[in-house]
Amino acid sequence: MGVTHTSCQGSHETNEHHGKVPVILFFVGLIVFIIALFFESKSVTQNSLMTCSMILAGYHVIEEGVIDTINHTKEKGKFTPNVHVLMTLAALGAMVIGDFSEGSLLILIFAGSHFLEDYAEGKSKKEITNLMKLNPTEARLLDEEGNSQVVPISQVKVGDKLQVLNGDQIATDGIILSGLSSIDEAAITGESIPREKTVGDEVFGSTINGTGTFVMEVTKASEDTLFSQIIKMVNQAQDNQSRTATKIQRLEPIYVKLVLVLVPLFILLGGTIIGWTWYESFYRGMVFLTVASPCALAASAVPASLSAISNLAKRGVLFKGGAYLSKLAEVKAIAFDKTGTLTAGKPVVTDTYFVKGIEEETLINVIVSMEKQANHPLAEAIVSHYPDANSLAIEIDNQIGKGLVARLEETHYQIGKPSLFDNISKEICEYQEKFAKEGKTVVLVAVNEQVVGIIAMLDVPNDSAQPVMKSLKSQGIHTVMITGDSEITGQAVGGMIGVNEVFGNVLPENKSKIVEQLQQQYGVVAMLGDGVNDAPALVAADVGVAMGEGTDIAMDVADAVLMKNDLNKFNYAFQVAKKLDKITMQNIIFSMSVIVLLVILNFIGKMNLPFGVVFHEGSTILVILNGLRMLIPLKNEKERS
Repeated sequence: MGVTHTSCQGSHETNEHHGKVPVILFFVGLIVFIIALFFESKSVTQNSLMTCSMILAGYHVIEEGVIDTINHTKEKGKFTPNVHVLMTLAALGAMVIGDFSEGSLLILIFAGSHFLEDYAEGKSKKEITNLMKLNPTEARLLDEEGNSQVVPISQVKVGDKLQVLNGDQIATDGIILSGLSSIDEAAITGESIPREKTVGDEVFGSTINGTGTFVMEVTKASEDTLFSQIIKMVNQAQDNQSRTATKIQRLEPIYVKLVLVLVPLFILLGGTIIGWTWYESFYRGMVFLTVASPCALAASAVPASLSAISNLAKRGVLFKGGAYLSKLAEVKAIAFDKTGTLTAGKPVVTDTYFVKGIEEETLINVIVSMEKQANHPLAEAIVSHYPDANSLAIEIDNQIGKGLVARLEETHYQIGKPSLFDNISKEICEYQEKFAKEGKTVVLVAVNEQVVGIIAMLDVPNDSAQPVMKSLKSQGIHTVMITGDSEITGQAVGGMIGVNEVFGNVLPENKSKIVEQLQQQYGVVAMLGDGVNDAPALVAADVGVAMGEGTDIAMDVADAVLMKNDLNKFNYAFQVAKKLDKITMQNIIFSMSVIVLLVILNFIGKMNLPFGVVFHEGSTILVILNGLRMLIPLKNEKERS
């Protein structure tokens, strides 16, 4: 996995960094430098050893400075130098004026910090590297006789049957045909608690089976699995850097060219107008060449951005690039789809009322027995509400215009929406009006044509919805709920959750228009939805975030994906984005301040070449280490875990 390095080292492959040879040569060069110190100062022997030390320890620095500059200049058709050129010229300049030891020390310090920077930045990619290692390579394939054989994952096809033993890594996505188990899906959702799975449930490749054993049918080839999509997204995230990082990358060659112009002017000014000796003027020019190099500035954004993306990926929040995470920090309004995003996506019974004098227990048994045979979406909510009800042998008739109808022991029962009934008492009507104002869906229950009961249902908010809205609003974010439900239902749910604004009766194709309207009113807008009917709105938003167990459409259209329907994870991502923005700005201010300070100290004669390199490279390492703080879980995440 090649990743373009964007810190002081310029543009080169740094995944395994420079390999072992440059590191070995660096230490050989260091030994030669130490040996040279035992010879007479500035003697031919010492100068020769110092030159050898410089070449051995920093050949890769010199090579990247010269070769990369030539290659980039050819590619872009204009002079495009990198910061290595500045260090190479400074070392050569020191040699020209006879300071071979300082030139060699400059290269040694720069090359040493170079490797330390690579190591530190590599830490920010650790979670991503670990993620790659989770990709399965083998599967237990079952033949027609039921015999299993371990085969490479590349041989597994859609429709094949696989056996998964306890402790196995699930090879690919599929459906359980037989058996049951608990499965660790942390690689997909970021959740450490295993999930119980049985016949008919979907399982995902790269997750870890628990103590059970099951047989599954393959539904996706290995390259199309959910985990493979995650890998693609994470790879994409490393190439898609934040706008700040991209701007710094574009400015780096311009900055280097400016330094290359200023150094001769600086030397000329010192030797003529200021009155320095030409040796002193040239020496300070080399120091200026070194300390003005934008190493720390170039490392201000990329390590922090990669660390933040790694932090979130580990917790089941996937961003397609640092640009989107950086943009999230600028969001002023967030639009949420209701169903499946702010709510559970299925109704539950919230209220019931039965008139006095009715044998309630018997009636509930009848209602549950009827609803068990129905296929409308509210039936499951009613059955789930009465888990202890007894099932009765009763035949139902699902009549258009009458709802569910049944007869038991000469008694006629009917369940349906209010418009199907004529004989509704004032008492039931009052409850009906009350529940309707609360945005609830109601069904009535009649015995022998007389309405005797009412059941109210609502797609209730997620447990995390209200605290997340409260947190976002406390940070000055305008929260909006968009729903296709009626205005009354939308306002009722929105009131429970605590959103600022509700749009009801919205068709899927109109959701994107509302997002555009919010952009005109508030500026940068994020949208959260399930990734299917919300796709146009997710695309229209500045940051589109798809909810919902990692559906294919979500990964296609969204800028980020929450692998589990947990709004707390989005709130965590928002706080990470804010912290990333803060750390990046800290790094930029610090790196520029160090450059200004070192230039001033050099101008007034309080800085020599070795100390200039030490402070300059030290600031670069500090900037990278500050960025690596984004790998640390935020405080609220630690408390939750």
